[in-house]
Amino acid sequence: MTHLTTDPFQPLTFNCGKTVKNRFVLAPLTNLQSHLDGTLSDDEYHWLTLRAEGGFGLTMTCAAHVQAAGQGFPGQLGVFSDDHIPGLTRLADGIRQHDSLSMVQLHHAGMRSPTEVIGQTPLCPSDNEETGARAMTLSEVEQLSEDFIAAAVRAEKAGFDGVELHGAHGYLLAQFLSASINQREDRYGGSLENRGRVIRDIIDGVRARCSSNFILGIRLSPERFDLQLADIVEFSQTLLNDGKLDFIDMSLWDVFKEPQEEQYQGRTLLSYFSELDRGNTALGVAGKLRTPEEIRRAMAENIDFVMLGRAAILHHNYPQLMHADNDWQPLSNPVSVEHLRSEGLGEKFIQYMQSWKGFVAE
Repeated sequence: MTHLTTDPFQPLTFNCGKTVKNRFVLAPLTNLQSHLDGTLSDDEYHWLTLRAEGGFGLTMTCAAHVQAAGQGFPGQLGVFSDDHIPGLTRLADGIRQHDSLSMVQLHHAGMRSPTEVIGQTPLCPSDNEETGARAMTLSEVEQLSEDFIAAAVRAEKAGFDGVELHGAHGYLLAQFLSASINQREDRYGGSLENRGRVIRDIIDGVRARCSSNFILGIRLSPERFDLQLADIVEFSQTLLNDGKLDFIDMSLWDVFKEPQEEQYQGRTLLSYFSELDRGNTALGVAGKLRTPEEIRRAMAENIDFVMLGRAAILHHNYPQLMHADNDWQPLSNPVSVEHLRSEGLGEKFIQYMQSWKGFVAE
């Protein structure tokens, strides 16, 4: 892997051998644009390939569910059936045409799956009164692992360069990591080692069944959703010690914020992860990175790449604009519906953005 650089326009070579041309990664963004059966729509294809064309070195899909029962929202991209492969193949081809690497984010919403969307009781590591979710059986946990691995194989078959496991934001893999949500008494509950077992099982399976140059990363978040910072720091170090991942993507809500937990305040949340011994594994961060100055500031914090979400919604060609002018300033919200249309968002995506307070002009 190349040594640390504060320049976001330098290439980055992952453990697996693949090189991304710059340090700009399109964050996995919910956009509600897929067809009801999880197949790719023209709107979603356009939105994603336009970011690849705009200079993002790595273009990641939205969270794509690995089981029908793991759907988290309407219009979600699916990767749980071979029926999804033609659309995924088209998308991987479209991204590659613009010299961008392509990844699918693999996801299961667990107890956050809306019953009205999945048509059944949602799943959770343990019975969950608040959401009405039921505990998974041991065989269902093993099947979950298999379905994540099968989805990775499917993504590779479709031509994607890699996958990211969604272990953040209170979805199913994060529910396993939570000491309060996960009350299991088998090998998938109790100690942090046991709570992280399903994730390590999936990592091992992807490494065994996908090519050696297939990129594998994980998204983690260290706060909210009944997660403890100390657990996520320790689990991250375990994964880094294992050396089987190409990157860890830390979703921090705000890259420069301090931790919520009082005993860890006085320094940034990011610093707990940037100081870990990560060997050759890359570290990326997401969270309110909007201006070129903020990106340069983040890159100076001993990280390897930045994930842009909202900034990439507003400017499909953010990397190109920043490269052309170091002092370029992106638009501030709220923005017009017309602007979002011109940036390649379909009507369903625009409607979703209108539900975000202050994002779209009234």
